[in-house]
Amino acid sequence: MARRCDVTGKGPLVGNNVSHANNKTKRRQLPNLRSVKVTLEDGTTKKITVAASTLRTMKKKAAQATAETAEA
Repeated sequence: MARRCDVTGKGPLVGNNVSHANNKTKRRQLPNLRSVKVTLEDGTTKKITVAASTLRTMKKKAAQATAETAEA
């Protein structure tokens, strides 16, 4: 499984671990990925891998859309 978000394409970042003695060793910062089941427009469900930050944004946008329809 690729460590990449299916929605935004976020992937691993590369940087350095820096010690107090200023020694540098390579490290990877992996995205916080979650598996989520999504219902598609035709009624089928599909499992996708989404970053946790993307999931928060999707929930926020869904809540805003629901609030706007409730006002109208």
